[in-house]
Amino acid sequence: MTWFFKKGELAKDNWDVLVDGSIKGWQHTGLRVGTLGAGRQFHIIADGLERLIFPLEGVGLTVEYRLAGETAFQTQFLRGRKSVFHGTSDLIYLPVDTEIKIHGEGRVCIGEAPAKNSKAVKFIAAEEVPVFVRGAGRESRQVHNFGVPEHLDADRFIVVEVIVPAGNWSGIPAHKHDTYIPGVESNLEEIYYFETAVTRGVTPPAASDAIGYLRGYASDEREYDLLEEVRSGDVGLVPHGWHGPAMASPGYDLYFFNVMAGPDPDRSWNITDDPNHAWIRETWHHQDPDPRLPYTA
Repeated sequence: MTWFFKKGELAKDNWDVLVDGSIKGWQHTGLRVGTLGAGRQFHIIADGLERLIFPLEGVGLTVEYRLAGETAFQTQFLRGRKSVFHGTSDLIYLPVDTEIKIHGEGRVCIGEAPAKNSKAVKFIAAEEVPVFVRGAGRESRQVHNFGVPEHLDADRFIVVEVIVPAGNWSGIPAHKHDTYIPGVESNLEEIYYFETAVTRGVTPPAASDAIGYLRGYASDEREYDLLEEVRSGDVGLVPHGWHGPAMASPGYDLYFFNVMAGPDPDRSWNITDDPNHAWIRETWHHQDPDPRLPYTA
């Protein structure tokens, strides 16, 4: 089974990336990444998926949407940003059975999940996105928690952005969420969409190769083994098993967008640490967060 895809391998129907149920074994989460401009726009028919839409980069984009039972489209402009390493962007959450049209300049990212309950439309301005610095020392990373249960009333998915500055490690200790134990561990599929860049404050040299790394391995009898170099446009899938770290190579910053959802009766993110590495959390009490964070515009 293939769980890692290089840039271009998931291009489909004019989307740069399309993760959907056509991938064998994948059923609870989806992802779309597309490039707008030069007359290109996107049209998504009403279906059984909830969605969170935001600009990855560019001037911004206009989202027209028609909710179930309505005859007219409503319009929301989403301000863009220079890149994913330059602060937050505007976002909009749209429930199931919503027809969508997207146009503008730049690149759009959409997290998706099959849902049963129709929730309210939610616009989140860039200034309202919760920004947290997690971990400490070389395990520091920046999290944009716009799509967690505490901040977004969605039906099924949990969606976040993460920035890992050059030389730092995220997803440490390695952890899993593949077995439903109420209040202890969730059962969630997870998508990683990656972007990489020469680190902030450095003029990109003529020759460079912005890379990071992703590790994943089995937690039970189900096979799962990933150790991949990641670059902009790559996608990693976590169906089950331990995963982490996501590593930013020295000299290069790492970004990833996560979409998580699963069959559990509740919408929560509960994890279990790999017992061989759980002790690492205790070392954070004696270290300060990376002073480079948070990255802002």
